[in-house]
Amino acid sequence: MRSYATKLIEITQNNTEAIARQWYNNIKMNPKTPVYHTMPESQAIAQAMRFYEKFGKLFLSETPFDEAHILFAQYAEDSYRAGIPLSQAIYALTLMRRHMWLFAEYQATTITAIDHHHAAESLNRTILMFDYATYVIVLKYEELLRREIDEKLKSPKGKQSPAVLTSPRK
Repeated sequence: MRSYATKLIEITQNNTEAIARQWYNNIKMNPKTPVYHTMPESQAIAQAMRFYEKFGKLFLSETPFDEAHILFAQYAEDSYRAGIPLSQAIYALTLMRRHMWLFAEYQATTITAIDHHHAAESLNRTILMFDYATYVIVLKYEELLRREIDEKLKSPKGKQSPAVLTSPRK
């Protein structure tokens, strides 16, 4: 698995901007991610590039959950602060994974049966990293929402409706 994983990481890190641009071209038109339709291109691409640049460290880590927690807690906080709804933040991440794999596949990195086996193992590890990501992002959003609600309830204007308190602020 390491040899294919190394290829995947190398392709991802050597093509970070190209993969991020392909991701952006998809996400800016995707009906499941309307918040990205009006987001400045540079902001969206920077979000994807931060992920792709750190992917190798996460993938090869001996403690992937710890690395995932650091990376994806920051992703969640940045997304929350930018006013990206949780569902769209997670779907954007799913599309990041998809575009990373599509780009690597387009580069024809799998040729032999052994390469296909290693690719499958690598895909399983990648899916595990994204499972961690989903968990950490949801935890962080919950924490940030609780903090925002607590702050609003403590303020003199704390008499807002619950619906106002549950959506992220820009």
